Amino acid sequence: MEKTFDLNNISKLTYGRGYVYSLQYHIVWCTKYRKQILKDGIAQECKDLLQLIAEQYAFRILAMEVMPDHIHLLLDCRPQFLISDMIKI
Repeated sequence: MEKTFDLNNISKLTYGRGYVYSLQYHIVWCTKYRKQILKDGIAQECKDLLQLIAEQYAFRILAMEVMPDHIHLLLDCRPQFLISDMIKI
């Protein structure tokens, strides 16, 4: 059973059985040669796909921005997920 507590609405700590954590990753992807291809419907499709993946693997997307040539993600996940696993997913 996990509980999440707000600390001044800035950071969240999650309490589980015998552990406390707040693990966040900031991930940035760039398109090859920084070509501006993430426009129009492609940007929305990327957002929808990333939300679907987050639901499947039980991590939260705290912030997401899709620019024409790169994507920013701020993820909150459990300590069981390594950063390499997050990138692979």
